[in-house]
Amino acid sequence: MMKQCILFAAGALSLLASSAFADDRYQSRPPVIVSPDLTAPWVMQLGGANVQPAVYPRRPMARQAINPMNDPADGQAPQVRRVIQPRGLFSRPVVQQVAVIRPQYPAVRGQIDPQFLPQIVDYQTKERPGTIVIDTNNRFLYLVMDGGKARRYGVGVGKPGFEWAGAHTISRKQEWPDWTPPSEMLSREAAKGHYLPAHMEGGEANPLGARAMYLGSTLYRIHGTNAPWTIGNAVSSGCIRLRNEDVIDLYNRVKVGTRVIVM
Repeated sequence: MMKQCILFAAGALSLLASSAFADDRYQSRPPVIVSPDLTAPWVMQLGGANVQPAVYPRRPMARQAINPMNDPADGQAPQVRRVIQPRGLFSRPVVQQVAVIRPQYPAVRGQIDPQFLPQIVDYQTKERPGTIVIDTNNRFLYLVMDGGKARRYGVGVGKPGFEWAGAHTISRKQEWPDWTPPSEMLSREAAKGHYLPAHMEGGEANPLGARAMYLGSTLYRIHGTNAPWTIGNAVSSGCIRLRNEDVIDLYNRVKVGTRVIVM
């Protein structure tokens, strides 16, 4: 008799518990909250070109280490490994690759400061019309014109340790140039764990961009870029880079033998 009472009590408790769980299924759930880090880029796209993306503080990352393989010569941001700790009993840690934007690069790729777009400006100089003058400190290239005017372009210049100054002439012009990194660059980047190709055919993926104008017998060039967001920054190994559309425009306006002054 005692066993029957115990079994009856256990059955009643299980019935009550199951009914409580069943009722719980139909209770209202808390609202779904989407992280601002996920919504900001979409709001920016839907809002048009004049909307600026919001920047939200991030939580400290756990066990992060910069991957030296992602420190390329063209100034792109490195990657950071972020380990997310598991929440469940049988979950494994998840490793995410997170891009880190360096302070000297624009936060949103594809945008460029309007001052670096081509424009006609007043420019007083003793140099003859047709001369190219490159102001590396202010990141401008001037094509001298008549009447105290110049056509000004925004440029990317040599990063710290790769600055230079001097006067040369354009010794060669090439459309969609090939890229053969010099041995010094290959060794320098290999020491950092970043291995460059020995040779790259010309094309849209080529870091020299759409056009190149070679300066004298040096390794320096005025060339385009497949990373237009770097214009206005010190990012190269000494070459002067322009947006592809700007270097094409300049290429069509100058000839072999044009004097180029870098200061």
